[in-house]
Amino acid sequence: MKTDVSFTSAHQTLAAHLYLPDSYQEGIQLPAVVVTGAWTTVKEQMPSTYAEALADRGYAALVFDFRGWGQSPDAISFLEDPTRKTEDINAAVNYLASLPQIDPARIAGLGVCASAGYMSDTALQNPHIKSLALVAPWLHDRGIVNTVYGGEEGVAQLIELSRQAQLSTTPMVIEAASLSNEQALMYQAPYYTEPERGLIPEYDNQFNVASWEAWLSYDALTTADQLKKPTLLVHSESAAIPQGAKEYAHRMGENAKTLWLDNVTQFDFYDQPDIVDTAVDAVNQHFVETLNLNGKH
Repeated sequence: MKTDVSFTSAHQTLAAHLYLPDSYQEGIQLPAVVVTGAWTTVKEQMPSTYAEALADRGYAALVFDFRGWGQSPDAISFLEDPTRKTEDINAAVNYLASLPQIDPARIAGLGVCASAGYMSDTALQNPHIKSLALVAPWLHDRGIVNTVYGGEEGVAQLIELSRQAQLSTTPMVIEAASLSNEQALMYQAPYYTEPERGLIPEYDNQFNVASWEAWLSYDALTTADQLKKPTLLVHSESAAIPQGAKEYAHRMGENAKTLWLDNVTQFDFYDQPDIVDTAVDAVNQHFVETLNLNGKH
């Protein structure tokens, strides 16, 4: 059961989908999950894939388009800004907690790839989130950023480009993913360039160059030093920056559990049915244990 809904964040209306189990009966309050996806993505991509799987397991699941993406128009579009996106997730959590179908005491967050950091930040800030799951989490600090983006020199060049874009009167927007455009953000990347996978009509496939400074300056690992809520990380050595997930779990100590899958790429986590099922089964078990669902779910 999928319903089109909306809520506001920073006075802007965000488009969303609420997924409920097919067996849902009015008057029941369900455990609920806000689901967010990889950078540059929209709600119909991997967020909906995971939301549908969670609804099949008895949860209400909310997905939405961030400000300036998909069906949530804004004066600033296609901006990958961790702070801005975290604000939107906070608004989504608060909206979910207000719905009559939801048990506000049993709300969790699920972040996939880049939004794992944003979801973690929200979990730290928002008391409604009682449990957290991160799938294929992209969790970087400056050291990892330097490794991925060409060292101090490469990072400095991208930040300077970002600052130029921030000062420009015309938005500097590039293609997010392409098989032929070498200037695209993700050149020849799987999933994003495949119409049967991530290259769906709803996908903006755009990236605002002004994003680079906020993205590269973001440290997703610092939250692990403060977050005390039960957290599950599902990752693979064959996926993106596993060292970030390992460091995050290490810093969280006893509050974190990890599940490492063999030979699973970052993009496989987004939509391959067997991988998604394995990840969601683990996430479900984590939520059963940490949202006090036994006997209620």
